[in-house]
Amino acid sequence: MSADTAVSVRAPEPHPAAPDARARRIDRVRDALRRAAPALALYAAVRLTGMSVMAGWAWWIGRHPRTLLGHSWDGIWYADIAGHGYGLIIHSTTTRGVIFNDLAFFPLFPGLVRAVMTVLPLTAVTAGLLVAWVSAGFAAWGVYAVGELLHGRRVATLLVVVWGLLPHAIVQSMAYTEPLMTALAAWALYAVITGRRLCAGALALAAGLSRPNAIAVAAAVWAAAAVTLWRDRDSRGDWRLWAGTALAPVGWAGYVVWAGFRSGGGLLGYFHVQRLWGSRFDFGRDAFKFVRHLCIGKDAMAYYVTVAILAVALVALVFLVLDRPPAALAVYALVLVVIAVGGSSYFASKPRFLLPAFPLLFPMALAMAKARQRTVVVTVGALAGLSFFYGTYLLTVARMPM
Repeated sequence: MSADTAVSVRAPEPHPAAPDARARRIDRVRDALRRAAPALALYAAVRLTGMSVMAGWAWWIGRHPRTLLGHSWDGIWYADIAGHGYGLIIHSTTTRGVIFNDLAFFPLFPGLVRAVMTVLPLTAVTAGLLVAWVSAGFAAWGVYAVGELLHGRRVATLLVVVWGLLPHAIVQSMAYTEPLMTALAAWALYAVITGRRLCAGALALAAGLSRPNAIAVAAAVWAAAAVTLWRDRDSRGDWRLWAGTALAPVGWAGYVVWAGFRSGGGLLGYFHVQRLWGSRFDFGRDAFKFVRHLCIGKDAMAYYVTVAILAVALVALVFLVLDRPPAALAVYALVLVVIAVGGSSYFASKPRFLLPAFPLLFPMALAMAKARQRTVVVTVGALAGLSFFYGTYLLTVARMPM
């Protein structure tokens, strides 16, 4: 083509590049965090206040708050596993036939503590508290996310506040596994409800490595999958649904099998380890006997509070089911309640076992959302007084396994 006949063609201006998928995900996370920020601030305020009340009284009676929060009861075992690995076995000097084996404790929490100790110059106790506090923050965010998804921001905020003001909420600030399990469970339930089946399965797998009763998360994923398959036959061809469902119990089952063989008890050896601790599932027979004992005799205040909490949990479960929540939430709460009520021994620990069962708080949060502002303030104030007093009592006065 000659210069005379050449046509000058102007190149089209490039269009602004659309944000990629990663940028969109980051934007969604930022927006979700912005919406949750007021609830998380309230949660931080109530937990800091609860810890401050406990710390003030602990200093007054000559106890160290850091030791109480990070190196009490199960926290001692987790710190030892994080520092030295599994292998500690102690024969009880007070109860015949009871043998304490650290294989009873699931590995995710001490594993994270060990990772923090490797990266930062922290002791096992301080690292344990750091992992627990970060987990509690993510748990509160997950609880908010589920609440907002189902009932809006006001109910979600109240749900987080009530969860942070449970009578035994001091555990959320201790080097225990409940905050970690709640965080993983809440986000797994959020993933289930929003249809992210593969993500839900992966989170359920991780949750299963945190605590024995985390099998409730896998049960929730299974329940949701069953409902989906029943309602939508086309979903049978969705590999993500099958993969997520298959992944859900792997963490829990994997550790149970490994611990069983490590203990020398074979495939089900883990449950023998639990029985040697005095823990087994007896369908509530031991709990019933203990309640009868409390009715005809006298014992520590913590046991009577435990009875009240179990009664409220059972009533709350009924109201939750009547509200017809997603199947995953109902099954998750139901399994946790059954395990807490049906397990034997360690009666005062049962409220702690229910700490991850935040869906049980939905009926209360919904009622508070419809109430007058003055009623909400009075209710929150009463819950705060009870939570701060009882949490301080548990750590500084009761001195019983929790």
